Amino acid sequence: MRGGILGALVLGLALLAAGCSLPRITVHDDPLSADEHLRLGMAYEAKGDLDAAAAEYGKAMHREPLARLYLGNVFYARGKLPEAEAEYRAALERLPGNPEVRNNLAWVLLKRGRALEEAQALAEAAVAAAPSEAARKAYRDTLDAIRAARAAPQ
Repeated sequence: MRGGILGALVLGLALLAAGCSLPRITVHDDPLSADEHLRLGMAYEAKGDLDAAAAEYGKAMHREPLARLYLGNVFYARGKLPEAEAEYRAALERLPGNPEVRNNLAWVLLKRGRALEEAQALAEAAVAAAPSEAARKAYRDTLDAIRAARAAPQ
């Protein structure tokens, strides 16, 4: 009988504890959103701190597709053209209609001296989708440079 009372008491305390919940503290690994990391990266890049910019873009790229474009820009600025190309290609997969991504990938292909036919198609698509006359002019410059490289004797 004593075991039954003790068991009932333990069961009652367990049920009571389950019914009363204590406040829970949730710890987030990262207090910043992907957009905030992207903006922070842009601020670092504007100040010329490419290492910090790349780190912020890396934190944003899984949720913010533009981070791949901006990380590609950092690699390009560092002269790391294969890495820039890889980031621009990743950005193009997630942002297929973005003319800036197309233009930048076309420019890197030109600078690497490879896939110039693809580069021209990318640049033509960028010109066609340019959001402003200033962008259209910049993308036309890329297209003209690619056409000149393709027309040059090998």
